[in-house]
Amino acid sequence: MNQKTPPSPVKKGRELILDITTAAFEGKGLGRAGDYAVFVKNTAPGDRVRIRINRKRKNYAEGRLIEILEPSPLRITPKCRHAGVCGGCTWQHVPYEQELEFKSDHVADHFQRIGGFRDIQTEPVIGAPEPFYYRNKMEYTFGDRRWLTDDEIQSDKPIMDRDFALGLHVPGRYDRILNLEECHLQNPVSFRILEAVREYALANRILPYNSHKHEGFLRNLIIRNSVHTGDLMVNLVTNGDDNHVIQPMTTHLLGIFPEITTVINTINDTRSPSSEGRYQNVMHGPGYIREHIGSYHFRIDPDTFFQTNTIQAKALYDVVLQALGNSSSHASAGSSGRGMAPEPSEDRILYDLYCGVGTLSLYLSTMAKKVVGIEIHEGAVEKARENAAENRVKHACFEQGDMKDIFNDKLVEHYGRPDVIVTDPPRAGMHELVIDQIKKIAPEKIIYVSCNSATQARDTAMLAECYRVERVQPVDMFPRTYHIESVAVLSKKPI
Repeated sequence: MNQKTPPSPVKKGRELILDITTAAFEGKGLGRAGDYAVFVKNTAPGDRVRIRINRKRKNYAEGRLIEILEPSPLRITPKCRHAGVCGGCTWQHVPYEQELEFKSDHVADHFQRIGGFRDIQTEPVIGAPEPFYYRNKMEYTFGDRRWLTDDEIQSDKPIMDRDFALGLHVPGRYDRILNLEECHLQNPVSFRILEAVREYALANRILPYNSHKHEGFLRNLIIRNSVHTGDLMVNLVTNGDDNHVIQPMTTHLLGIFPEITTVINTINDTRSPSSEGRYQNVMHGPGYIREHIGSYHFRIDPDTFFQTNTIQAKALYDVVLQALGNSSSHASAGSSGRGMAPEPSEDRILYDLYCGVGTLSLYLSTMAKKVVGIEIHEGAVEKARENAAENRVKHACFEQGDMKDIFNDKLVEHYGRPDVIVTDPPRAGMHELVIDQIKKIAPEKIIYVSCNSATQARDTAMLAECYRVERVQPVDMFPRTYHIESVAVLSKKPI
């Protein structure tokens, strides 16, 4: 008589008691129910929890935390009341030192499990000196559908402000906004500005934008600050151009916050959810801010991409610089950078793939006689050329185009064969054609900077037949989140 297979303990909608044993990638805790790996947000190794299965796949499931039955010894009280609901942070419930260990383990796991490397020792993560208030840019969203807390839903009291919210999107809900009552990611003045804008909008009945109906006026509030110059930008993104509304609001804000150096009104009257608009009006100040990384200075316009953590950007760039052989030639982070750029000290050609606006290209420019940056976005390339001119770096060149198309033999023939390739691709990693071209060119060294160590490990494995991995160095650019940057240094194997 055949014995029946026992029913699976994992079924969508079923409640389980689970012991969390591991910190998984993306800030989730991992436990096991029978043969299933179960991932649960807002948990930590050592937690015993009650969960409800909300997604089931062939070999794993995801659960929603209902109750912490026995808290982990690692648990601490989050600094922010929104931790666990807001999508801005994922690891506030454990000490920062523990978070760094989790991130180091994740990078090592990716190189071992995805890359197939068994003999690589991942370096300890370079942590941030301050795990809070580190962001130089925050983008908040207005909405007329505020996310209600469990207490509000269960309460019999009327909710008076449910039709206005200013804060962050709830994860997985583009149409629901968590109305922030505190935030500890950017300089504290950022949240005070948010509060002032919200109070002014409510008092003057300025309607938030409704993405379904394409109605309402206020869409986004973007605040950018410079760590080293003190510049502060407020950018109000609106569904239409109405100076009679924006000018009084600008005057109001400047009266409260004299530290604001520029105010922008970005007009996005399309249905696009992007905070970039069709055009911008400068309401106050020059319309941009300035920042330094090392001895190089940069103009940051409203739509300019710039590393979100200024202090850790320099730490990241210094890892790359060290891999090239020197870090002593750069001035301190507070340098004005207004003099002549240092002369190149190395007789090498360096390519910077996916170079963005050229911040890393310029930071490394003393280490090569020629720097060639390649980037797909036309506006970024224009800004990279401007940055090179501003910093008087004459031996940096920038080309625009899709990497798999423009990074070819013709380009190499024009600029010369690179001795070093630095690559910092998007999260998806490099296209196979780009990897093939790198192997064909065969530079002496490759420095692979990544915001996704999973795809970094995959790409590095494809290079492993020609290159050996010298070092993998994680750098924490985004404390209290699961995101981690890492730098892999590869050297060509002897023939």
